[in-house]
Amino acid sequence: MRYYISDNHFTHARINEVDQRGFDGVQAMDEYMIQQWNKRVTNNDEVFILGDFSWAKGIKTWNILNQLNGKIVLIEGNHDYFYLDDPDFVDERFEEILNYAEERDGDKTVILSHYPQPFYNHQFKKDEKGDTQCYMLYGHVHNTYDEYLLNDFINRSSKKERINASDEIVTTPFHMINVFALYSDYVPLTLEEWIELDKKRREFINEQGEMTYQEWTDFNQEIVKKSKQNWK
Repeated sequence: MRYYISDNHFTHARINEVDQRGFDGVQAMDEYMIQQWNKRVTNNDEVFILGDFSWAKGIKTWNILNQLNGKIVLIEGNHDYFYLDDPDFVDERFEEILNYAEERDGDKTVILSHYPQPFYNHQFKKDEKGDTQCYMLYGHVHNTYDEYLLNDFINRSSKKERINASDEIVTTPFHMINVFALYSDYVPLTLEEWIELDKKRREFINEQGEMTYQEWTDFNQEIVKKSKQNWK
């Protein structure tokens, strides 16, 4: 199986507070994330980490990686240099380290980037039934107000009509999924699982209407609760 996840931020005590993750310290957070990972992933599975895996330096990050199952590919984020640039870090645990990737997952194409890209390659790709065949997976923004603004942009822009190369009136598809670890309760998920979770999450957000920065910040606790309830 192939799984995806982003922004674990292992060892990052401050992120526990910023994301309102609710753990009783960074050690409890790290232990829980390792447990959640290994209850799903086997050593025969492949996991794409979409950046910001660890806040630690080389040896400590290496020790965490060695506790995780699976064949791991890193899509580098803006904080991964903490350990990647450390001469004591041995990167043999990663199958590959990439800045960006386009992969096939079953009959679909996935665009993989730490940073959200609203206009991505193969964006209009569909099958013979008219179903979308490409998804843009990203991380970086966690559940910050930037994610709220991106969701608002998707809602507004996906309704705007345009004319394509065949002179047809169409709208722009934005099949973008934030694979932030908190959203899946720190369990790496398949593409199909992320598609379903993302649908539920965005519906939940859209039900709230427009929110100010402070309202969104307060709402974050509801996101944490929903993630632990599998979005039910």
